[in-house]
Amino acid sequence: MSKFLLYEQQGHVVTLTMNEPERRNPLTGNTAVTEFVESIERIRRDTSVRAVIVTGAGSAFSSGGNVRDMERQASGEVSGLQIRADYRNGIQRLPLALFNLDVPVIAAVNGAAIGAGLDLACMCDVRIASEKAKFAESFVKLGIIPGDGGAWLLPRVIGLSRAAELTFTGDVIDAATALEWNLVSRVVSQDKLLPTAHELAERIAANPPHAVRLAKRLLREALHTRLDTLLELSSTFQALSHQTADHREAVAAFIEKRKPVFSGS
Repeated sequence: MSKFLLYEQQGHVVTLTMNEPERRNPLTGNTAVTEFVESIERIRRDTSVRAVIVTGAGSAFSSGGNVRDMERQASGEVSGLQIRADYRNGIQRLPLALFNLDVPVIAAVNGAAIGAGLDLACMCDVRIASEKAKFAESFVKLGIIPGDGGAWLLPRVIGLSRAAELTFTGDVIDAATALEWNLVSRVVSQDKLLPTAHELAERIAANPPHAVRLAKRLLREALHTRLDTLLELSSTFQALSHQTADHREAVAAFIEKRKPVFSGS
């Protein structure tokens, strides 16, 4: 049986490709969450990884939840308490794992990102869309709510008003609208999507990895902490950064007017 998630590393960049195109890369009813969590842990431990790209095989980025699972949940075969446990032990592990990963993650949205698929894109730090991409927070169309953190993620990406509009209507928006709403940072042609994502990943990976990881942690912590608390954390991270070999190399290269060579130490 083939794996759901393909893991490929090229230099300092890892590409994770959801590879169930015949079912439009669903995130439930398969091993998707487990494989994502395992891959994220692998990346966390591997100091050679400096950037990650998440994309989908085929015509879709991810169709979100498996409707067959929802049919079982609606049938009364399982209790409400069991469904709650299934969410906590299943799909909800994914936003926590991605949120706590210090390595920057780029979503290369190649097609439809629907429901949990849209929320997966929002779990990433940067979103680049193909001109064929579509987005929908479609849970309400099935009589359910975002169970994977979408109600926390989406407003922080596009603001409360537009997040409410998408959540309450379940409407689908195209790539151009997603760009206008700041859901994605750029839209490119389908054939340029992965090259553009890789080019951005390489630009990130070219920087001192400790500085990038600490900067991402600060951005994450800033979402839910006070300014004075963040400033205290920043001073600690800065003290650590000033003591790294990469900082010394960056300063020396600047003074000597040459390209720096970073070792990750």
